Amino acid sequence: MIKSWSFSRLSEFETCAYRAKLKIIDRIPEPERQLKPGQTEHANDRGTRIHDACEVYIRGNGDLPAEAAKHFKAEFASLKTRFSDGAVSLEGEWGYDRDWEPCEYKKAWCKVKCDAVVHLSPKHIVVIDYKTGRKFGNEIKHGEQVQLYAVAASLRYPEVETIDVELWYLDQDDMTHLTKPVEVWMRSHKLYDRRGNKMTTAPEFKPTPSAFACQWCPYKDGICEHAYTDKDAAKKLFIRKAQARKGGK
Repeated sequence: MIKSWSFSRLSEFETCAYRAKLKIIDRIPEPERQLKPGQTEHANDRGTRIHDACEVYIRGNGDLPAEAAKHFKAEFASLKTRFSDGAVSLEGEWGYDRDWEPCEYKKAWCKVKCDAVVHLSPKHIVVIDYKTGRKFGNEIKHGEQVQLYAVAASLRYPEVETIDVELWYLDQDDMTHLTKPVEVWMRSHKLYDRRGNKMTTAPEFKPTPSAFACQWCPYKDGICEHAYTDKDAAKKLFIRKAQARKGGK
């Protein structure tokens, strides 16, 4: 049984429960990936590098990476100033038990990790998540992620009345900003409670192979016996998505 969940784990489980089993329960390491021609690092490695460098910069211990400075130099400079003033917390590891009471992160049932939280006042905070890569096609997933973050922040800071959430798309000149009173954010609380409980009480983990579910799965080649093998269908799906990103039909 899976004992804890985060937004990323929940997304994997809801895409394919069997994939979650291989990763979390069986602890099968992901095979080494080959870089594509012209690629110098994988997308998730790049994202981790940029996130880590941004944190170091805000703490005043290094330079802002070029990828973040391109469109968000002023915003990160403001975070750095606010951090030095004690108004920003970074990479907060928030843990919650099954009753949604804050607890130790390592032993938590639900785990949330925010890039930055700005305390504008005792009753108003801003939760910020930096994103590398593209926005198009990820809007729903990213919106659900910050919705969970807002619920978690509401429970962690009961004195807060208003929560802003911001998604900073570092590779585009794009920021998504939402502001709502706590009671509105908390309307999603029961939904995430059900989804988290479903994942952490699941007695079995059925595979759901498809061109969509399997295209980015690290276990699809030679590890998962249920992997979707229709490469032509998978290729067509990839082409349709690429055309949609470019505004084609």
